[in-house]
Amino acid sequence: MRRALVTGATGGLGLALTEGLIAAGYAVRATGRSAGAVQRLKAMGADVVLCDLLQADLTRLCDGVDVVFHAAALSSPWGAEAVFQRINVDVTERLLASAQVTGCDAFVFVSSPSIYADFKDQEGLTEDSPPTLRPLNAYARTKLTAERQVLAADRPGFRTISIRPRALIGPDDAVLLPRILEMVRRGRLPVLRGGVARIDLTDVRDAVKALVLADQNREAVGGRPINISGGQPIRILDLAERLCEVLEVRPRLVPVPMAPMRVLASVSETVCGAWPGRPEPKITPYTLAILAYSQTFDLSYARTALGYSPAHDAVAIALDLAPRMAA
Repeated sequence: MRRALVTGATGGLGLALTEGLIAAGYAVRATGRSAGAVQRLKAMGADVVLCDLLQADLTRLCDGVDVVFHAAALSSPWGAEAVFQRINVDVTERLLASAQVTGCDAFVFVSSPSIYADFKDQEGLTEDSPPTLRPLNAYARTKLTAERQVLAADRPGFRTISIRPRALIGPDDAVLLPRILEMVRRGRLPVLRGGVARIDLTDVRDAVKALVLADQNREAVGGRPINISGGQPIRILDLAERLCEVLEVRPRLVPVPMAPMRVLASVSETVCGAWPGRPEPKITPYTLAILAYSQTFDLSYARTALGYSPAHDAVAIALDLAPRMAA
């Protein structure tokens, strides 16, 4: 039986990944910080270690493990650079070293498509598409740095793979769908660039399948990043309107010009960064880029190298989950 360590196991993706690995025949050591998810993980059959990776003995965590699935991260459009550095970069570096010292043969990293975020439409991105030269926030910068660390560590006997899942949707999502629903409930929907931006949602179960396949095909894909999505792009405006129908709300569509919004986002980020407590701005350049410009993936490499094919309609799942999340 192959033995796996899952970091970030108490988060939305981590919970689904732990369940998926156990269903695939893995023995799983699951670690995270949320005590509320411990009983769920134990019920799945996982060995649960509740801890903060910043303080934990990572060598001990990796001991007796064959593969590390590193899903833990600080994921937010806003925050202090130093905190993102410690959690997303420094912990990854230490975990990589611990995995190698203890004899793991694979390290599967959960990266982020935020490394592409920019003020331009990007359709059909492939693994050869370069990340933006100037990441739009600390999260994107540190995830890109960590991904490069992981892929640089690949060698025979210790294969490293980076999976970039786009816009995850699932029952434990605390990031994407809740933020969209919050926008819908305000009663006004901002329409940027005529509402043409498209988003490529991914059902969390498909992301889990890609992560498991990455380990199972580690010799073929070692040292490579792999873009993952549901393969069914939809306009953000269309998604918002369909969510409005499901929730039976009728917000007013408000066309918003991009030029003043970019100035507002930049000023808001500067002001909030200098304000005591550094409150999160209502809009940041990163959030604006995500809402205003398309970002979709070409899944050709994932299909050929992993045998990956999306099995779930992420848009339908989002519409099904919306009433429960909005309640």
